[in-house]
Amino acid sequence: MFKLIPIMMVLLLPGCFLAPGMDMETNGDMTEIELPTMKDGHLVKEKTRIVPITADLIIERETARRQAVNNLPLADGNRPSYRIGPQDRLQITVWEHPELNDPGGEKILPELAGKVVDENGDLYYPYVGNIHVAGKTVTEVRSDLTRELSKYFKKVKLDIRVLSFQAHRVAVVGEVKTPGVQTMNETPLTVAEAISRAGGATKDSDFGNVALARGGKLYKLDVQSLYEKGLTTQNLLLQDGDVLNVADQKDSKVFVMGEANRQQAVQINKGRMSLSQVLAEASGVDFNTSRPGDIYVIRAGDMKPEIFQLNAESPDAMILADQFPLQAHDTVFIGTAGVTQWSRVLNQILPGSFTAIMSQAAMMGM
Repeated sequence: MFKLIPIMMVLLLPGCFLAPGMDMETNGDMTEIELPTMKDGHLVKEKTRIVPITADLIIERETARRQAVNNLPLADGNRPSYRIGPQDRLQITVWEHPELNDPGGEKILPELAGKVVDENGDLYYPYVGNIHVAGKTVTEVRSDLTRELSKYFKKVKLDIRVLSFQAHRVAVVGEVKTPGVQTMNETPLTVAEAISRAGGATKDSDFGNVALARGGKLYKLDVQSLYEKGLTTQNLLLQDGDVLNVADQKDSKVFVMGEANRQQAVQINKGRMSLSQVLAEASGVDFNTSRPGDIYVIRAGDMKPEIFQLNAESPDAMILADQFPLQAHDTVFIGTAGVTQWSRVLNQILPGSFTAIMSQAAMMGM
């Protein structure tokens, strides 16, 4: 009988205390441990609230997503005129005054023709002298030159066109075939046009995750929805100095851990994946060993951690799971049932199955 005392002591221990593997420990609706969090521009340690996945949460997140779309910069539809800038080369033709057009009477190579706007945005022209043209349209510069030349000539008629566009540039980088710097011309440049000029997408591109850097801010674009659904709100007009980065889809993965039938990293397809989809990719939840009420989505969020919990004890909770979108680098963790934890404790501590040990004890007459 005394030999059974160690076994009985094990049986009296709480399963969670000795359970092998991970388990999601919580303190009410907060995490058990403190996490590094960016707050008011400083990194601090604090516990993170665990947010239940409910219909209200999904509505709140979808509303915020649509609001973010509305707050994007100027979208396709309002196409501004080209503004002249430094290093642009202009061709100015004054009718009936060839001496103004070509004073030296010598032939000039096309790439050297015209007049270059200097770094200050000024242009020198005979009789007029320096005239500031940067930031003005061709029409505005034509009007200014006509007014100034009219002081010396009657019925001035002139024409202006940009021979070489050099003032405004954007960079297209990431998963495009020919990344690099592109000059902007009199035809306004959109996101889709810039990607096309960069040779289009590579096989590893993720059009559902395109970043636009502008003026110290970063905008997330879903260009895939532009191609698939015609959402022109994602086809922004680019501006001088913009950087467009097409992400690599190999970096867009979700990690499944815990009591799934298959623990793995799941590739996000075209920038979209719901919680129900990733559970299906992992061959579903192991209902023999899991706690369906404890399915967590853990999101690091660039030092802004978030944790969400789905109670899937009812099958209709899968509707919520299907409407809950995941993000790259999310971790889906499925909790372990208490009885499973307890069974694993016994299998680790005892030198065989619990049933075998008890049978051996009975045979020995204990």
